[in-house]
Amino acid sequence: MDLAEIAQELKLRLEIETLYTDYAACLDNDALERWPDFFTEQCRYRVTSAENYEAGLPLGLIYATSRNMLRDRVSALRDANIYEPQRYRHLISGIRVVPLSLPPPQAGEGGVGADGASADALDVRANFFVVRTMQDGGMTLFAAGRYIDRIERTHTSWKFASKDVVLDSRQIDTLLAIP
Repeated sequence: MDLAEIAQELKLRLEIETLYTDYAACLDNDALERWPDFFTEQCRYRVTSAENYEAGLPLGLIYATSRNMLRDRVSALRDANIYEPQRYRHLISGIRVVPLSLPPPQAGEGGVGADGASADALDVRANFFVVRTMQDGGMTLFAAGRYIDRIERTHTSWKFASKDVVLDSRQIDTLLAIP
């Protein structure tokens, strides 16, 4: 691998890590109105348990098939749902690009080459855990698991075309209020 290829690979890695870092900061800073902007218009977002994911069960605790559905979710959180104020801290690690799966997890076209690589779409995996802090200061490990994502390059940035939030546990101790 020559220097130009190394530079290109590092640039791509930085772009992907920036997507995940900005995504977590958006959620952690309660900037939920910006959250749908991390997704393509015809995205898929699902929160499910590892058990259901591995069994191939399609639905989840949260399931959306477009950016507009994500906006509706934010509107419901802001205007309709009632829950105790809380803060979240997302810690994301182990971000890695994996061979592009065919067919893609989300229906749609992408510039996939014969080797499964694409300049416009990547399959990415990452681990996460979320710490929740309640108003009284009590902290708990709220969720842990992995992200199984397809990201697509737009004119300006990378966006999630599909995001499966696969929870290690099938139990969540309270209403899953925040995405």
